[in-house]
Amino acid sequence: MRILQPAEWSKPRGFSHGVEVDGPGKWIVLAGQTGGDEKGDYAPNMAAQVGTALKRIVKLLGEAGAGPEHIVRLTWYLTSRSEYEAAGAGIGAAWKETLGRNFPPSTLLYIEGLVDYRAKVEIEVTAFVPKA
Repeated sequence: MRILQPAEWSKPRGFSHGVEVDGPGKWIVLAGQTGGDEKGDYAPNMAAQVGTALKRIVKLLGEAGAGPEHIVRLTWYLTSRSEYEAAGAGIGAAWKETLGRNFPPSTLLYIEGLVDYRAKVEIEVTAFVPKA
């Protein structure tokens, strides 16, 4: 995978504008993962829910023999701009703990709500694992 970054564009923080995938391999598409834990409980704050969602994503990728480095796209659905902005440091820490220094293309959308009213975030993932 090659990051697409035109020289004249400023480098984005926390994501990339695009990636190029070339060659044989397998695609992995994950349903949106919320911040609910294995029991269906939700932490009351955005940063903790993002951390749980990212851990769920890493676990699912592992089931397919993939890791965070294989993510080629994230789509985030967030229920509150102000909570997201206030949770920046905690979200950054959760990202570093689960995804490391991988910054795939990402889209963030603010929406009115998610199916489970306790959910503050849902993250969809597309990944690609090249054949060795």
